[in-house]
Amino acid sequence: MAEIATIARPYAEALFKASSSDLAGAGAWLEKLAVIAGNPELQQFADNPKVTTEQVLSVVAGAFGAALPPVANNFLTALLENGRFTALPEIAKQFRALANAQSGTSDAVVYSAFPIDDASLATVAATLEKRFGRKLRVTVQRDPSLIGGIRVVVGDEVLDTSVKARLEQMKVALAA
Repeated sequence: MAEIATIARPYAEALFKASSSDLAGAGAWLEKLAVIAGNPELQQFADNPKVTTEQVLSVVAGAFGAALPPVANNFLTALLENGRFTALPEIAKQFRALANAQSGTSDAVVYSAFPIDDASLATVAATLEKRFGRKLRVTVQRDPSLIGGIRVVVGDEVLDTSVKARLEQMKVALAA
C-alpha cells in the first residue's frame, strides 16, 4: 500500500495548504467523500472508461446528500480526471494526520466489548489524554472478542487492558 500512500501525499498536502483557513470544514467534507469513495462498486464505476467525470460527480453528489462545496467539487474533479479516485480514502487519512499535527491532537480508537455511554467515554478520554500527554479525538468501536475491558490504539501505541489480553498473558506465563 505504499504506492497509494505515495500517490495520496501530494493531494493531501495541496488540499491542506489550500484549505488552511477552514481545516475543520474541509476535513468534514473530505471524510464524507472518503467514505463514499471507499465503496468498491463506485470505484469500479469511476474506473470505467465509458463513464464521464460528470456522471461520477453526479453519483457522488447524490450519495453526499447535499450540494458539494465548490472546493470539494473542484478537488473531486481533479482526482477523477487524473484517475486518482481510489486514493481518496488514503488522501483523507493523510489530510487528517496533517491537521492533527498542526493542532497537536491525535486520533484514538477505543475498542470495547460493550457500548460505552457518553459520561464514561468522557472520563476515559480525560484519563487517556493524561496517559498519552496530548489532546485526543476519541472514537469507539465494539469488539466482543475482548470479553471485557478496553483496548486503545493511538497512532502506533497500544494500551490493552482487556480481559482477552490478560488471559493471553496468563496463558504465556503458564506455558513458560
